[in-house]
Order: sequence, then C-alpha cells, then structure tokens
Amino acid sequence: QVRLVESGGGSVQAGGSLRLSCAASGSIFRIAGMGWYRQAPGKQRELVAELTSDGRTNYGDSVKGRFTISRDNAKNTSLQMNSLKPEDTAVYYCNADITRSAYHIPATYWGQGTQVTVSS
Repeated sequence: QVRLVESGGGSVQAGGSLRLSCAASGSIFRIAGMGWYRQAPGKQRELVAELTSDGRTNYGDSVKGRFTISRDNAKNTSLQMNSLKPEDTAVYYCNADITRSAYHIPATYWGQGTQVTVSS
C-alpha cells in the first residue's frame, strides 16, 4: 500500500513562513513527479507547485516568488512558504505519480492534507 503523509502545517501571522513536508512510503518502484495543491473553503483545489518527472518546476501564479518546492530525496518533497498571506489559508495536499512495481502503470496518489492558516 502506498501512503503520502504531509506534515508542517499550522497557524502563522501574515508575513511569516512555514515549511511543509511530504513523505511517501509503501511499495514503491518509482516516483515521477511530485507536487502540492491546496483547497480553501468553497473553492476548487488548485495547483500550488509541482516538480515534473523531467525536473521542471511549475508554480501557481499567486505563489510565484514566495513559495519554493524541492525534492529532498526519491520519496520526499518539501514546500517552503514565505511571505504568507491570509489568502494562502487552505488545506494543502501532497500528490505524487507513483509506479508500484515494474508490472504496474503509474498512478496519482494524494495525501490527506495539512491545514495552513494565515492570520492578518
């Protein structure tokens, strides 16, 4: 079974920083891209940042220049969030494109999410 577990969420004042981490575990043959999405109450889930399998990074327009995604190792990714704003308040989800074995096709897995709250 494959799991993605996020950590590092919490509450912070506007202008502050948080670092989110995501760890993949279980039966994993290969992880291609990894990324972060967020969902605020009443809104659709949106891309925050992603690292593609060919090493490119993509960021949502609202976080460019403030957030940085990194691949810590083959199974972990982090999201450094600086200059946080109240509108960054959301549940943040990690996702990854994972192949479980040489006989499986890649599938997208999601973590359960971690709450980030930014107060003004």
